[in-house]
Amino acid sequence: MNGSFISINSALLFVVIISLTFLFIGTYFSKKTLDLNNYLVSNRNVGVFKLTGTLVASSLGSWILFGPPTAAIDGGLGAIIGYALGTAFTMILLIFFGKKLRKIFPTGKSLTEIVLKKFGSNVFKLIFGLMIFYLFIFLCAEVTAISELIHYMSGLSVWISAAIILICVVSYVLFGGLNATIRTDTVQCIAIVLLFLYLLYVVVVQNSFHLNLNLFHKDLLQLDKKSLVNSLQFGFVFFVAVAATNLFHQGNWQRVYAAKNDKVLVTSLLASFVIIYIIVFCMGLTGSIAKLNGLKFSQDLAFFSIILDKNNTLISFVILLFAACLCISTVDTLLNSISSLTIVHSKDFFNLKKITKQKQLSNITLIISVLVCFLIVLFQFSVLYLFLFADLLCCACVYVVFKGLYEKKVSQCRSIVLVSIGLTTGLLLFPSEDFSKSLLIGILFNKDIFSETFSKALLFWSFLFATLAPVFFDLVYRKAK
Repeated sequence: MNGSFISINSALLFVVIISLTFLFIGTYFSKKTLDLNNYLVSNRNVGVFKLTGTLVASSLGSWILFGPPTAAIDGGLGAIIGYALGTAFTMILLIFFGKKLRKIFPTGKSLTEIVLKKFGSNVFKLIFGLMIFYLFIFLCAEVTAISELIHYMSGLSVWISAAIILICVVSYVLFGGLNATIRTDTVQCIAIVLLFLYLLYVVVVQNSFHLNLNLFHKDLLQLDKKSLVNSLQFGFVFFVAVAATNLFHQGNWQRVYAAKNDKVLVTSLLASFVIIYIIVFCMGLTGSIAKLNGLKFSQDLAFFSIILDKNNTLISFVILLFAACLCISTVDTLLNSISSLTIVHSKDFFNLKKITKQKQLSNITLIISVLVCFLIVLFQFSVLYLFLFADLLCCACVYVVFKGLYEKKVSQCRSIVLVSIGLTTGLLLFPSEDFSKSLLIGILFNKDIFSETFSKALLFWSFLFATLAPVFFDLVYRKAK
C-alpha cells in the first residue's frame, strides 16, 4: 500500500519544509555562544510556559503513534493505563528527585554528576554507559519510525527522509544546544496539542458514523481472570519500564536544572503530567477502537487504520505534520542529551578542561552518532529488542541510584552488588527476540517444568525481578546487619 495516500514529491517537499522551518527556529532564536551554562541548561532561567512546552514535546515522540495503540490491542485497558501513567508519572517523580538534586548540587547539569560524586567511578561508568546506550537506541527508533511511516504513506525512500531530518536537527543542536531545543520544543508542543485535538475530533466526530466507538463493548472489557491478569501484567511492564527509563533520560535532567526556580519546576511538571497522560491514554484508546472495528492494516498501524483515508489528502498531511513534530522534538532532545553528557564528563574521561576542546569532542560525538543512526535506518536494523533491553537495565539500576540520593553515605560495593542482582535476575528471565523462551526458562532448563504463569509472561517477570530484587536483597541485608 506504499504511496497510496500522498505522492512522493509532495512528501519530500513536506519533509524539507518542516525540517527547514525548525532549523530556522532553532538557529535564529538562539545565540551562538561558548557559554556552557547557556548551551547545557539555558542559563537556568526558563519559565513555566517554555518549560512545560519542552517537557511535553521532548517526552512525546513518534512512538506514541505506534506503541500505545499496539499495547491496547495486546493488553487491553490495563496496558493503556500503564503506558500512559508510566510516561506521565516520570513528571511526578522529577518533582521529588529534581528538587532534591537542585538542592544538593545547585550547579549541576546532569544526573551522572551526582552519581559520580556519591557512588564513585565504577557505578558512574555503568550509569553513564547505560544512559548513552539508551539515548542512542531511542534516537535510532525515532528516526526509523518516522522514516518508515513516511515511506508507508508515500513511497519516499527511508534514507531520504532520515537524512533530511537528521541533518537539519543536528545543525541547530550543534548551534544552540538546549536553548535551541527549547525554542523549537515550544512551537512543537503547541502544534502537537492542536493537531492531537484535531485528530481526536476526526476520530470521535467525523468518523463516528462508520466507527463503533463503544469502548465498553464486551469484546474490549474482558473481565475474566485470565484477561484481567494479562492486562495487569502488561500495565505493570509498561508503567515500570517507561517510568524507570525516563528517569535516566539526560534531557529530563537538563530541563530540571534549566527551571528558573523550584516553583516553576513543580508547576511545569504538574502541567506536563496532565497533558502527557491525556495524549498517551487517548492514543492507546485508538488501538482499542481499531480492534473493535477490525484492523485494516498490521497491528502496529492500528491508529492509522481508523483515520487514514486515500480520498482525504488533508488528513494524511495532518498526520505527517503531527508525526514530524513528535519526532523532531524528541530527536533534538536526544542529540542534545548525548552532547551535554559528552561535554560534562569530557574532563572525567579525557581530562579536557578547555571549553573549546569539550565542545569539539561533543560535536564529533554528535556527528558520529548521527552517521551511525543513519546507517541503522538505511539497513533497517531492528532496535525494538534493544529498546526493551535498555529498559531492563534501567529498571535494575533505578532503586540503587535514587535511593542513594537520600543517603548520607553510599557503599559503592553494595550498590554494585545490588545492581548486579537486579541485572542477573532480570536477564535470566528476559525473553528471546521471539518471546518464546529465556536463558532460565527454555535454555538452561526445559520450559515444560515451569508453570505457564511464568513461561507465558517472561517480559513481565523479567522486569518485576530486575526492579524488585535489589529492593528485597537490600532490605534483607539491612535487617541482617
